[in-house]
Amino acid sequence: MDSILAHINSPDDLRQLDRKQLPELAKEIRALIVDSVQQTGGHISSNLGVVELTLALHYVFNTPDDRFVWDVGHQSYTHKIITGRRDQMHTMRQQKGLSGFPKRSESLYDAFGVGHSSTSISAALGMAVAAQAKGDSRRAVAIIGDGALTAGQAYEALAHAGDLSANLLVILNDNEMSISKNVGGMSNYLARLLSGKFYASAREGSKKVLEKIPPAWELARRAEEHVKGMVIPGTLFEEMGFNYIGPIDGHDLDTLIATLGNLRERKGPQFLHIVTKKGKGYEPAEQQPGKYHGVSPANSKASGPSYTQVFGQWLCDMARESEDLIGITPAMCDGSGLNDFADQYPDRYFDVGIAEQHAVTLAAGIACEGKKPVVAIYSTFLQRAYDQLIHDVALQNLPVLFAIDRGGLVGADGATHAGSFDLSYLRCIPNMVVMAPSDENECRQMLTTGYRYNGPSAVRYPRGTGTGALIEPALSTLEIGKAEIKRQGEKIAIFAFGTLLKAALEAAETLNATVVNMRFVKPLDHSVIEKMANDHDLIITIEENTHLGGAGSGVAEWLLSIGNTTPIEIMGLPDKFIDHGDHQQLLADCGLDVKGIINSANKHFPA
Repeated sequence: MDSILAHINSPDDLRQLDRKQLPELAKEIRALIVDSVQQTGGHISSNLGVVELTLALHYVFNTPDDRFVWDVGHQSYTHKIITGRRDQMHTMRQQKGLSGFPKRSESLYDAFGVGHSSTSISAALGMAVAAQAKGDSRRAVAIIGDGALTAGQAYEALAHAGDLSANLLVILNDNEMSISKNVGGMSNYLARLLSGKFYASAREGSKKVLEKIPPAWELARRAEEHVKGMVIPGTLFEEMGFNYIGPIDGHDLDTLIATLGNLRERKGPQFLHIVTKKGKGYEPAEQQPGKYHGVSPANSKASGPSYTQVFGQWLCDMARESEDLIGITPAMCDGSGLNDFADQYPDRYFDVGIAEQHAVTLAAGIACEGKKPVVAIYSTFLQRAYDQLIHDVALQNLPVLFAIDRGGLVGADGATHAGSFDLSYLRCIPNMVVMAPSDENECRQMLTTGYRYNGPSAVRYPRGTGTGALIEPALSTLEIGKAEIKRQGEKIAIFAFGTLLKAALEAAETLNATVVNMRFVKPLDHSVIEKMANDHDLIITIEENTHLGGAGSGVAEWLLSIGNTTPIEIMGLPDKFIDHGDHQQLLADCGLDVKGIINSANKHFPA
């Protein structure tokens, strides 16, 4: 049989198909997604669940003139496939290949760059407001998963949208929380009826008549809400000003296309609730959607425990010693390594959903009552709770430990998930102790140090496996603010912050340089810094963090404050967003490898 997908190079090609061809096209797309992700790694479950929805959207709406905003964006693979990027899917998440998320610079069909949760409704509403202001008839559609509705920004946007007349369609992809089981023939029929012109015109006509008779209008309004409330769970969204339709089967193409076609003609804020199955069409992902949420390439092999696993083991060990420990995560139980802790200590484990601001202030409240909260969070997501970090934790000097995963570059996930800025945004906050381990064992020691410290602290560690260091079972601490000289050399002193210590030691063999494992970004070991500056002709600092305002800047600020004029070379990530690619290659491209360190030193000592 001739492949249908082979002839789909744009949504215009899709719209030329007969509806009867779409189910077969959906099968071909699922096969391509599974094959591609096995090669490149990425997200399987979420993408397989929205194949029919994506086809129906592009079949009904006039993209790219109509705007689609995919919340988070990890479910946009079908969207990429049918918008001219089918033949590039094997490059997904690879250096100079396709991004794993919608990206404005990648395609006209990617209306908004995403990667973090719960932004779609705000962005799509902005587009709808702009279209209204310009007198354009284009439509704006936000596609958001039920998990993303755990974030406050989504409700802020819904509340605002319901108060406006802009033409916004919000599609809730309900694939996990099971908001309602009311899916099937009757529900689909009601959705078509309630989204159609007959119901809309009848509703508006009755409204005009009955509004002239206030008691009758109030009775009719309540009766309508009561009837709709019995058959559809949309009371909340109706109260917020949306016309709610659903829930409908998100894999029924005929119902999807008919309902979307009706909604495209409706004015004002519309809300469509669909129910889908994660991993649809691929049995392993259907059975274990969480396991197949994000997968590594089929040929990838882990060597030793990851820093995430080291943290997870430490958390369980420390919980056995300290009954005051409380673990908190904003919807990243698996990603942050809390699964075992959640199983062993369910009463001391809190997954607050995608609500980073709440997670941090919740921890502050817990700390006020004498408990010891540990907030496990990705660096890039902690950015979303910066005010709470400053105002609710640091200002009150509360003993909250932040276990910050994914510090530095994150390889295939790219700029939206990279922890490029945490050392800069943490070290400027009063009362904070900020640590960056050079290996897995030191990570464990720093977590213990931070937990036992009576104030706010952060341990920042990278994604992936460590150095293979022997991990001591003891829960031992480090002296706060104390660095460690790892190698004694001449002329050049390299201050290494975090896991780039290994590269610094290798480069030092060529340069005959002194190497200091700084360990603490704040407080810095001022005595070691001053001694090294007095005894050497050049200071090099190296960190996997933006070079602007980071650990190296702290060293330079201290030397300047004491009038020391020893030359200093600050090495870090450049002042730009780093795209996806192989982690080690990205570091090399940024000059943060052995060769880069040697080249930086040689600039000051030309042959």
